[in-house]
Amino acid sequence: MNRHFGGQVPGVLAIDAGNSKTDVALVAADGTVLGTARGGGFQPQPDGADRAIAELTPLVEAVAAQAGLRPGTPLTSHVSACLANADLPVEEQRLLAAVEARPWGVTGAVANDTFGLLRAGTDGPRGVAVVCGAGINCAGLLPDGRTARFPALGMLTGDWGGGGGLAAEAMWHAARAEDGRGGATALAPAIGAHFGLPGATAVAEAVHLGDLPRERLHEIVPVLFAAAEGGDPTALSLIDRQADEIVRLAVVALTRLDLLDEPVPVVLGGGVLAAQHPLLHDNVTARLAAAAPLAEPRVVVAPPVLGAALLGLDRLDAGPQAQQRLRAAYTARRSAAA
Repeated sequence: MNRHFGGQVPGVLAIDAGNSKTDVALVAADGTVLGTARGGGFQPQPDGADRAIAELTPLVEAVAAQAGLRPGTPLTSHVSACLANADLPVEEQRLLAAVEARPWGVTGAVANDTFGLLRAGTDGPRGVAVVCGAGINCAGLLPDGRTARFPALGMLTGDWGGGGGLAAEAMWHAARAEDGRGGATALAPAIGAHFGLPGATAVAEAVHLGDLPRERLHEIVPVLFAAAEGGDPTALSLIDRQADEIVRLAVVALTRLDLLDEPVPVVLGGGVLAAQHPLLHDNVTARLAAAAPLAEPRVVVAPPVLGAALLGLDRLDAGPQAQQRLRAAYTARRSAAA
């Protein structure tokens, strides 16, 4: 079937831009994946909205080439962009203006990337999602467009946890254990050993002096879980606090959307949750069962760009067959990569 007309593909240009990587997909209106591309992280705060969006151009050109198209005006029907660091409505508006300035789609929509995770894990635009990856965030959505969301600006807005937060807390406890301000914890020697250094204080000094890239601190998260498996009280308390925070976010979002007393998906994603470590996963599901008995927890490992594409197909009223075809394509890709 020829899906092209006038140099344009009726369908969706889906963008999922995260802190560490960006995925772009061109999807026909019938759910067929015509092209995919992956690039680096998306940083609109230091780069500015227009420059950050402009840096996506090579990825858009790559998917257009795979579809046998030259970028035109416009490339497709709709751009559905789920973007990290689009935490406030004003940020979404600035990013949307930058998207609409490109010859990519007749219409466009920008949302925080948590909404992409939510849609990837649901059969329609209804439910709540909590992402716990590098950071932590939560979003809820109803078919009528109502949302529940959080600013997600870190400690400034009351957020706690995620891989970065867990690593920082583990370092805090480990350093204090070493110098006597805090109680003993297995985290202190374990963190040092992971980086081939005498202890956590030596790790902190190496980061401060630039000898150890700060980005590597996320490697502490598996060390934390290993210490917890060994029974370390400090590590166990941090994982318990993370579970509590995840469930608090979900319950607040469910309450805001009047979904607390209805069967509804609660989608769990991001690297920390997708790993499904029993110490965290079982804690989260037990707490959720107590606080929201009708909630249906679902761990999603599908790429969030699938959610961005599904949101775009929703916008086009593409129908269930298109959604099923799209999901099947990404299931096949995961199976081929395994």
